[in-house]
Amino acid sequence: MAVTVEALSARLQQAFVGDKVDVTGDGYHFQVTIVSSRFTGLRAVQKQQHVYAAVQDWIASGELHALSMRTFTPEEWSTNGNNAG
Repeated sequence: MAVTVEALSARLQQAFVGDKVDVTGDGYHFQVTIVSSRFTGLRAVQKQQHVYAAVQDWIASGELHALSMRTFTPEEWSTNGNNAG
């Protein structure tokens, strides 16, 4: 069973309560943008690890096939994130 945009969005919103979470995709390839203060001081790979931790079971089962992500602190988002394509 493939993951839906709605299911992925709900899962990430539970993991990142109160943060900006935006999910788009077609059921196989998903694009995620998350803006969270928990990313402050983390390198890009560490930010991605936080996101992957929330969906690891879906990745392991093969339900989630492709996930690209953009992760920002609120400061990064206000500086350049919301202007990046």
